Amino acid sequence: MSEDEDSSDPGRATRSGSPEESGFIEETPDSLNETSPYSERSDSSHIYETSSSKGTEQSAASSPNQLNSDEENNKNITFSDTNIADVTPLSKSEMSRNSVSSETKAMEDYQNVGFPSGENQKEFDLETDNFAVNLEAKRLQEFPVDILKVKYVKYLYLDKNQIKTFQGADPGDLLGLEILSLQENGLPSIPMEIQLFHNLKILNASYNQISCIPKELLQLRNMTQLFLNSNFIEDLPAAGLESLRNLEILSLGKNMLTHIPESLSSLKNLQILNLEYNQLTIFSKSLCFLPKLVSLNLTGNMIGSLPKEVRELKNLETLLMDHNKLTFLSVEIFQLPKIKELHLADNKLEAISNKIENFRQLRLLNLDKNLLKNMPKKISHCIMLEYLSLSDNNIEELPREIHKLKNLRQLHLNRNKMIKMAEEISHLNNINSLEFSGNQITHIPIEIKNCKKITRVELNNNNIMYFPVGLCALPALDYLSFNGNYISEIPMDISFSKELLHLELNRNKLPIFSEHLCSLTNLEYLDLGKNQIKIIPPCISAMVSLHVLILSGNRFEIFPKELCALKNLQVLDISENYLQKIPSDICKLKRIQKLNFSSNQFTHFPVELCQLQTLEELNMSQTNGKKLTRLPEELSNMTQLKTLDISNNAIKEIPRNIGALRSLVSLHANNNQISSLPPSFLSLKVLQHLDLRGNNLTALPSAIYSLFSLKEINFDDNPLWRPPMEICKGKQLHTIACYLQRADETDEKILEKIFNIVANNVTEISFEFLQQKLNITSSENSLPVKSTVPLNERIYHTLIKWKADKSLLLTATALGDQLVRALNMIGAYDIIDKITALNLYTSAIKI
Repeated sequence: MSEDEDSSDPGRATRSGSPEESGFIEETPDSLNETSPYSERSDSSHIYETSSSKGTEQSAASSPNQLNSDEENNKNITFSDTNIADVTPLSKSEMSRNSVSSETKAMEDYQNVGFPSGENQKEFDLETDNFAVNLEAKRLQEFPVDILKVKYVKYLYLDKNQIKTFQGADPGDLLGLEILSLQENGLPSIPMEIQLFHNLKILNASYNQISCIPKELLQLRNMTQLFLNSNFIEDLPAAGLESLRNLEILSLGKNMLTHIPESLSSLKNLQILNLEYNQLTIFSKSLCFLPKLVSLNLTGNMIGSLPKEVRELKNLETLLMDHNKLTFLSVEIFQLPKIKELHLADNKLEAISNKIENFRQLRLLNLDKNLLKNMPKKISHCIMLEYLSLSDNNIEELPREIHKLKNLRQLHLNRNKMIKMAEEISHLNNINSLEFSGNQITHIPIEIKNCKKITRVELNNNNIMYFPVGLCALPALDYLSFNGNYISEIPMDISFSKELLHLELNRNKLPIFSEHLCSLTNLEYLDLGKNQIKIIPPCISAMVSLHVLILSGNRFEIFPKELCALKNLQVLDISENYLQKIPSDICKLKRIQKLNFSSNQFTHFPVELCQLQTLEELNMSQTNGKKLTRLPEELSNMTQLKTLDISNNAIKEIPRNIGALRSLVSLHANNNQISSLPPSFLSLKVLQHLDLRGNNLTALPSAIYSLFSLKEINFDDNPLWRPPMEICKGKQLHTIACYLQRADETDEKILEKIFNIVANNVTEISFEFLQQKLNITSSENSLPVKSTVPLNERIYHTLIKWKADKSLLLTATALGDQLVRALNMIGAYDIIDKITALNLYTSAIKI
């Protein structure tokens, strides 16, 4: 993981808060106060990820949204077709799940901060005799009028169809409809017939091409929730919005709004408003006169300041303004008595007022990626604060009063200018996560041992020279990351960290694999990459829980047999060392799934690896090591192998039995000397990713189209002529297959013409010699030589049979070349001249 990864990426914490993400919500402001949305985060579930996935884990740790990530992803009730008889009544709980899950698409784009959901979400008051109908992705082009003939249809989901109009719908049948979802229908506008849906309460028309809100929609006075995210809406109606007096949720994220009309303030019952990722440059005053507004999302706009009228939002609890252009906060914002979550990441804030002391209910404060040099002392008055993130600023130290934040659970100060960790942090009795990566910290105070609830500490890329023994006294610590420091010794105290599950010490100065690490019998993930380690102690066998071990970039010259005692090991990375061979004992790794031996000094492919029946990923790329020249036939024994990387070697051919790797999904063989693909290659039916850049391929197998699973292909930098390189540059298998199919038909025609030339010009004696050169026995000629059949016909039929016998191994072009070579051997130069002329002619006219 790169420790410099932006913790305020819009795809994570700051790109959040859409009510769409949790589906249709019936919520009252009071219900928001029932439970705290901040729960302790456990990262043990991610512990088996390799180092490449650590970035995701890091971002999760840096994101307040992870605090609310335990909600269920419910599924819609699906139907096999649109037959009314298939619609069955749902129970109360099933109906609730159905209504929530219709926003599945939004959940892929946003995380869950700022809007009520999960445990706070109140179920619909549904009766057991109600019906929900899900017709998602049924290729419907017309509104399913017949389905509404069913009694009590209230919830209708028509996502991912091509419905553009409601024509034909009987107004009487529409009266019972309360929820309608029309996501991803390509709607250019909301059909005017929407006015017939008099009792509609919830409409979701997100992910369409809608450019405006029609006046017909404003006539639906019972509407409580309206979702129009990801459309092309440029303006809101200047008049008529007051008709939607019952509207509680309005979500217009990812549109093209440039301003908010004054008429919006007429929505007196609006509780949740999402305007994220529009083109707003001004915080409209009309937003300030929504008396019941609880949550406001303005993430991803271009707002430079807040109006004084913002103080009128007396019920506001969540304000999201990440990724804007705020340079200061007007003091009026600190007059919001109920604010609980404040998201201001990625702005241009240089200071925070001492008025922040007024935020007595504040639970979450995200100020990542601003220009802050310090935090005010009065932050200590935010006694309810649980999550404080100040990453990517210019902070040199925290106020001493920080210790008064007794409820603080997560404190993130990655990539600042901290030179020390304040001792006052040791008084944060409820803290469970500390992140101080990317600073200039040289040591950790011993008093940190008082923070008994800490489970996670990240101190990557600092100037720490000595392993902080105070951390070893933390009874709940399970995640510890010290990458990119100057630690050269592991203290004996580490043996007290009995709960430690994840330990990273990549890029330090460790000369040995300390025996003290072997006492961590519960450790599951250990990264010691890029140190100076040469040997492994025998006591490593005590690390019975170890699943992931990273030893890349060290000084191993001999593969340590001691590793073979790790019977539960699943991932081993020992790349960028000096290994030349692998011991046969490696077969003892009965659960190994991923091996990385790239950039070592192997003189040949270690055939010992072929014994590993559980192996799923193998990396033998030799960018910096010695080049492998061949692959063993035994490679086919690894039948569970899904990913094989043999790139950057000098391999000339792929084993003939490569097709035995029936589980292979990804093959990376770029930058080798491979000149052809064996016939069995076409047996790799689940292959999805194929990289053969930079080889010596001249032709691709014609039947490559049979590899239906292929999604990504790359044949760049090969001397291809069949198909030509310009055909392959588009990296489209269909295009390549079409070309090869046409080329096969052409080659067959040419070969038939060559057979005719030979049959009509060779003498009987010369043909006997030709049969010898082609290894055609006399018994193979089904027509007797002395029969009444003319000579040219006998020769032609003999060649046809010869072709049939060889067609499984050779293409038509290869058969033609072989025939020409045989003619050359018997001195039939006149026939060769005729064949050459034919080839020149066909090339010229491109048959």
